[in-house]
Amino acid sequence: MQVAVPAPTRSARSAPSAPLAGRRARAPRVFGGVGVTLGLAVTYLSVLVLLPLAGLVVKSGERGAVAFVDAVTDPRVVASYRLTFGTSFAAALVDTVFGFATAWVLVRYRFPGRRIVHAAIDLPFALPTAVAGITLATLYAPNGWLGRGLALLGLKGSYTPLGIVIALSFVSLPFVVRTVEIALHELDRDAEDAAVMLGARPHQVFARVVFPAVWPALLTGFTMAFARALGEYGSVVFIAGNMPMRTEVTTLLVIGKLEQYDYAGAAAIATVMLVASFLLLLLANALQRRAARKVAGS
Repeated sequence: MQVAVPAPTRSARSAPSAPLAGRRARAPRVFGGVGVTLGLAVTYLSVLVLLPLAGLVVKSGERGAVAFVDAVTDPRVVASYRLTFGTSFAAALVDTVFGFATAWVLVRYRFPGRRIVHAAIDLPFALPTAVAGITLATLYAPNGWLGRGLALLGLKGSYTPLGIVIALSFVSLPFVVRTVEIALHELDRDAEDAAVMLGARPHQVFARVVFPAVWPALLTGFTMAFARALGEYGSVVFIAGNMPMRTEVTTLLVIGKLEQYDYAGAAAIATVMLVASFLLLLLANALQRRAARKVAGS
């Protein structure tokens, strides 16, 4: 007795064989040769970043450990560390608050002159820092337009730590605004609408829906602003007054050492700033990843 075997259907004929079916389809390669592209990336990174930093560390220790410690623990240098990190942290906090408010207005509202505000925010990227420093020093001088207003409040802008915070806030604000702006654009508005429909008040919507979603972006913006402020020189040197032990930032000390041909001393101070900045960035990145995981989990 013969049993009729049905002809294979079109789907069966086109089905992959068992060995091929178990394999995962690979995405087409955009660039051929992982080794070549990886080698180019490592070479580029090494030439521009790793080798100069390694040379800085080697130069800082050419006089020995004792001379290195003496250079970085000088009271004048320690005072500059406190001023630099303190004012940079304060400026990053100020930028985080006002940068979030600015990004919120630019994303959520439409108003006349919005494009002008966008251009003004990006101005510190294009404006030379020396020009920004001269402008700020003129505005916040005791007889300047804004300095006279601060004088009425009993405050002094130029030649004080407050002036340094103002200058650092000016140059680092775009980092916060642009970072938070992207997060607000990607924020799901349906979640906010659902919270309102469930009876949540505006402050509850912000605290439980909006803020947790943009918190990783705020951390990123704060970190970028803080790192930018640590290395600022041009906009600070004019408004700070550069008084030793009072308004002298670390970058100015490094420039002073270079002008005195004390390259080892300048490298030693710069190495301390490099290590401290690197550790702070590592900590901030860890906090960012942790916040991002919490947002993804919720």
